[in-house]
Amino acid sequence: MRSVMFQKTEVIPNKIVCVGKNYAAHIEEMGSVPSDQMTVFMKPNVCISNELVAHRGEQIHFEGEICLLIHDGTVAGVGVGLDLTKRATQKQLKDAGLPWERAKAFEGSAVFSHFVDAPPSLTDLELELYVNGELRQRGGPKQMLYEPSVILRELRSFVPLEDGDIVMTGTPSGVGPVEKNALFEARLLLDKTELISESWRAV
Repeated sequence: MRSVMFQKTEVIPNKIVCVGKNYAAHIEEMGSVPSDQMTVFMKPNVCISNELVAHRGEQIHFEGEICLLIHDGTVAGVGVGLDLTKRATQKQLKDAGLPWERAKAFEGSAVFSHFVDAPPSLTDLELELYVNGELRQRGGPKQMLYEPSVILRELRSFVPLEDGDIVMTGTPSGVGPVEKNALFEARLLLDKTELISESWRAV
C-alpha cells in the first residue's frame, strides 16, 4: 500500500475522493458547464506516487489542488497535490458519456506534498502552483463553488470517509500539459503565510 506523510508519520490512504468542476474559471477554460450536483470521482491507493511522469501512453495534464486528510471523520491535515489526467482519453470518455476512471485513476495519477495540521478554519487557505518559475494556478475555498465543509457534508451523504482518506477539492484555472524536465513548485498558504512548499521535476 502507498502512503503520504503527515507530521513526519506515514499514513496509508484507503481512497482518494476527488471533486471536479469546483472553480468557475476552470469550468470555463475546459469549455464545460457547472453540474447540477457536485461532481465526484475516486482514485484507489495505487494512484499515489512521488514521481511526476509526463507521458503515460499519451500526454499527461496537471491539475493543482488543495487536499484534505481525514481522521476521526474530520479534516486533520492539509496539503497540496496534483490530480494528473489523460486529457485526450478523458475527452473521448466524456463525449461517449462514459466514466472517467481510465483518464483519472491510472497508476501514478495522484502526486502529493506532505501534510500538516489543518488550521481551525480552512477558508483562508490558498494554493499556488508554479511551473518553471511561472505562476500557473492560484485559488482556494473563497473561489470554490463547494467549499470544504460543503464538500465533506455532501460526501458523507453517500460514502464513509475513513481515517487516512484524502479529499482533493478541485482545481483552479491554469491547467495544462506536463512537459518532461519541467519543475513544478506548489505552495499552500494561510493568510499569505506559507504552510507547505513542495517541488517535483517531471520525468
